[in-house]
Amino acid sequence: MGVSIGFISATAEELDKAENDPSWADEYIYELYSANDFPNRPHGGPDKAWAGLQFLLDKTDVDLEFLMDGFQISEDGTLFTWSPEQIESVARQLRATPWEQLAAHYAPERMTAEEVYPNMWRLDAGGQLDWLERSYAELVTFFAEAAEGGYGAFMSFSF
Repeated sequence: MGVSIGFISATAEELDKAENDPSWADEYIYELYSANDFPNRPHGGPDKAWAGLQFLLDKTDVDLEFLMDGFQISEDGTLFTWSPEQIESVARQLRATPWEQLAAHYAPERMTAEEVYPNMWRLDAGGQLDWLERSYAELVTFFAEAAEGGYGAFMSFSF
C-alpha cells in the first residue's frame, strides 16, 4: 500500500467543524475517499510522490513542507487542515515555479542514497522523473483550483 498524501478542498465551515470535532472530519474524509464520491470541488495528489517532490521543492523557493504545514487535527497525525490563506500562498508559489526548475534538481543516485520514499529512483530514473512531473502538475492544479474557489483543504496522510 505505501505512504501517500492526498488533498481535498474544504470550506471554512468544514475546517472549523473539523478542528472542533476531529472524529467528524475522520468520518467525512473516509466516506469521501471510500465512495470515491468527491464533492464538485478540487482534490488530488501528490499521493506516493510526496517525498520525491519534497526533495525537489526543498531546492527551490517554494515554502511547502508536506509533513510540517497545516494544522494537525487527528491524534495519530494522519489528518491536517490547511487554511484558505495557506492554500493561496502555496498556489501562488507553485504557479511561479515551472516544472523545469524542479526537474533540474532530480538526482536519482542521491535520492536513493538518502532513501527518499518510495526509494525506487534508480529502477527507472526517466520513468520516475515523468511520474514526479505528473504528480507536480496535479499538485499545481489542485492548489490553483482550490485557491480560485477560496477553499482551504484537508490533507490526509495514509499508510
